[in-house]
Amino acid sequence: MQSYTAKENNRGSGLNISMAQTDNGTSHNGYVPHYLLSGDPFASKLSKEADFVAAFYICIVGIMSTIGNGYVIFMTFKRKTKLRPPELMTMNLAIFDFGISVTGKPFFVISSFSHRWLFGMEGCRFYGWAGFFFGCGSLITMTVVSLDRYLKICHLRYGTWLKRNHAFLCLGFIWSYAAFWATMPLIGWGNYAPEPFGTSCTLDWWLAQASLSGQSFVMSILFFCLVLPTAIIVFSYVKIIFKVKESAKEVAHFDTRNQNSHILEIKLTKVAMLICAGFLIAWIPYAVVSVWSAFGKPDSVPIPASVVPTLLAKSSAMYNPIIYQVIDCKNTCVKLSCFRTFKKRKYYNTSRFYSISAAVKGTSAVECHTEI
Repeated sequence: MQSYTAKENNRGSGLNISMAQTDNGTSHNGYVPHYLLSGDPFASKLSKEADFVAAFYICIVGIMSTIGNGYVIFMTFKRKTKLRPPELMTMNLAIFDFGISVTGKPFFVISSFSHRWLFGMEGCRFYGWAGFFFGCGSLITMTVVSLDRYLKICHLRYGTWLKRNHAFLCLGFIWSYAAFWATMPLIGWGNYAPEPFGTSCTLDWWLAQASLSGQSFVMSILFFCLVLPTAIIVFSYVKIIFKVKESAKEVAHFDTRNQNSHILEIKLTKVAMLICAGFLIAWIPYAVVSVWSAFGKPDSVPIPASVVPTLLAKSSAMYNPIIYQVIDCKNTCVKLSCFRTFKKRKYYNTSRFYSISAAVKGTSAVECHTEI
């Protein structure tokens, strides 16, 4: 088997790429990694103009997602001792989105402007690990949020049972789950490799064609880090939709405060659905192309077809802060409306709506509080 030595133009020394064939067991039965079949794996396969456009786009996305998610983290951390379970999940999602922005975007932008990947195989593996870790963490966080909404809407007993300590257990599970799957390729099961267009790195989906171990790796990643979480999210929100339709007539018999509480729960569920939909819309095309690459013929995926889904997936971290900002504007209007209504009806000091349950609790607070 021949190995290829990639000469990095911006460095004085060469890098033997053939190490990628053996470090993580990717050389089986004469299999040659895809990135060794077409010359220098770290050289961009796009035009310089296309690289510049991609770099500029990701630069804007990175700046917006870093500022937006950083602001969400800062605002929630200021009241960390008072955070309730939904707010903890909101902050956790922002942390993952912030992490993928600061650890991944600079590598891609610098390499695209340079028209080649500049950080070698070790940098490629770190980039791939960080992208997968934070991306998986975001999806699992949204899966937990969807289950939380499902319990609160469809099973009120369990919805009121979920407390702050349960939220911390969920956070521990999310981080451990993401770390486990992201680290497997670094310790021998799977690998991280350059993307076909050269200036980015990802999971080595092409291992599915190399060996039984490679197939088991790819199938496990697809099931546990995409299919299963997505199925749980879809199941949760489909059940919620049916439950809302079934309970529509019952809500009409509630008093005004309970009606408003129920409406608020539904609105917050729609927000959670919107966040999940945005994430899945961004990542599903990339997953489809990855599966196509894993089980199709070598070079069966055109370079442009691999670039566009990658750019779309990298923009997912930007969506949530925008959604939060829209929600915040609406909440301001809701609070003003609550103030005027309560002032007119003289019970302003006895009502408060909690989004973490379907019940309305009496309190001396003077606000209508909403959260994701």
